[in-house]
Amino acid sequence: MQGFEPFPGGAAIRLGDAETSILRGLADQLTDLLATRGEPVDDPIAAIFEPGPSRPPADPVLARLFPDAYDGHSEYSAEFRRFTENDLLARKRADARALVADIDALGPGGGVLSLDADDCRHWLGALNDLRLALAVRLGIETEEDADALFDLPEDDDRVPTVIVYSWLNLLQDTLVETMTP
Repeated sequence: MQGFEPFPGGAAIRLGDAETSILRGLADQLTDLLATRGEPVDDPIAAIFEPGPSRPPADPVLARLFPDAYDGHSEYSAEFRRFTENDLLARKRADARALVADIDALGPGGGVLSLDADDCRHWLGALNDLRLALAVRLGIETEEDADALFDLPEDDDRVPTVIVYSWLNLLQDTLVETMTP
């Protein structure tokens, strides 16, 4: 599996059927999970005045994607969350949807995906969220936790997820490299 390479004005990557299927499936799952946090407000004016949730998410993946802003200060975190989470949620949805739209534009069989600077930012956001979601599901909280997963026996059920997690890291790292002057 390859990573992103520099492309005039952005980045490019060759994705086959398997890769597009994995990315699309993960992004669809993320979008479904984000929908459990609340529905977007269609009216942009109403959205400004619509307070967000004040309680942290119960789902561990959502808790990682929407962490408390102030460790040990639940009241401050609740207030911060109420004013910021709707925007963050909208951005995460937009990032995942942009990734899916770009993959769908490739069509059957995959191909070379060329991203401009704005697309790259959406992909970075989506890849980071997908990577964090898999990290939670794999029980990764520290670098040592991640390293230990590479010593799993081949018949461990987590091995395919670890491979995908590693690939998402590669994609994120190479995309950051292509965007760094």
